[in-house]
Amino acid sequence: MSIDGRMDGTAPGPGPRGPGGPRGRNPYQLTEESPVYVISVAAELSGLHPQTLRQYDRLGLVSPDRTAGRGRRYSARDIEQLREVQRLSQDDGINLAGIKRIIELENQVAALQARVAELTATVEGAAAVIQQREAAVHASYRRDLVPYQDVQHTSALVVWRPKSSS
Repeated sequence: MSIDGRMDGTAPGPGPRGPGGPRGRNPYQLTEESPVYVISVAAELSGLHPQTLRQYDRLGLVSPDRTAGRGRRYSARDIEQLREVQRLSQDDGINLAGIKRIIELENQVAALQARVAELTATVEGAAAVIQQREAAVHASYRRDLVPYQDVQHTSALVVWRPKSSS
């Protein structure tokens, strides 16, 4: 996952978040990932100066998408991240390098949680297959055989004598 919260590790610019959106989606459907805000609107929505947004972009704290003319386009998620950076900086007194590391770690945790969910689903699927195969084996047992039950161990002695063939 990239520092700006993209799970696919892509760089900013045209691509999955770019014009038309991900393949198979309605290109006119807006999501929180849709890059629709120019820098002046993003600055107003986040309560920051446009120059601050440019600085955060240079530092890699928030990486908006770019238009063909290299203009920045911010998504609702980017605006939310700008507000979080501002909160960490102003309210908690964390410097920008610390904020960058926090964002990196949060993204890493999110990626690991997604991987755990994926592996959990894989394990559950494998367990279901094993149960189905086990049920098939049990269903194939011969019904005319009687299960053997272990006799309790005693000190009794049993002598076996074959029948004489007279």
